[in-house]
Amino acid sequence: MNQTNKRALIGLVQLLVVLAASIFLPAWTLDYWQAWIFLALFTVSVLAITFYLMKNDPKLLERRTHAGLGAERERSQNIIQSLAAIAFVAMFVVSALDHSFAWSAVPPYVVALGDLMVALGLYFVFLVFKENTFTSGIIEIDEEQKVVTTGPYALVRHPMYIGALVMIIGVPLALGSLWGLLAVVPMTLALVWRLLDEEKFLAKNLAGYSDYQSKVRHRLLPLIW
Repeated sequence: MNQTNKRALIGLVQLLVVLAASIFLPAWTLDYWQAWIFLALFTVSVLAITFYLMKNDPKLLERRTHAGLGAERERSQNIIQSLAAIAFVAMFVVSALDHSFAWSAVPPYVVALGDLMVALGLYFVFLVFKENTFTSGIIEIDEEQKVVTTGPYALVRHPMYIGALVMIIGVPLALGSLWGLLAVVPMTLALVWRLLDEEKFLAKNLAGYSDYQSKVRHRLLPLIW
């Protein structure tokens, strides 16, 4: 196994440890069936994407493994990433506290809906990876990079963020929490801030991106924005 694959798998294990700690420590119990189903679903989905990239697009996998706090070259993006990371962890902590103190009652079919949204969100991210090999984990321009206008990029300029939003909204529901949805607000604001900052960078540094902006008018939501 090469270094990129090892780094990807180690990064996934580290992420799962953080997620498990952010859920089970605030909940202060392992008797949390919603959490176990979510973690199993998330693990299988992300592993499937990782193995696909290992086999079919190792360069993209390498780009993705360079992401993380402090990895961005732009100071504004490092700030955005830090705020998003805090909100991301808070989403799990608040959802777990909700479970522990029974602040909200979420029926099983809503939990199932949340799990479905998590799976669909990750699947949409996977489709974006298949369409665009330059989907780096940080905002950068590769020497061979070109503007991708096919697939979901023909509808909106940032389709991967749609998958991320669907997943983020689904997480608290999958964990049986309504209060956890509060963390979706700062996560969405951080995502929009990142998106707008990314567009400025791409328009300035990626040949053809300004023309693409004029052709595909919507950033995130078709026919809306």
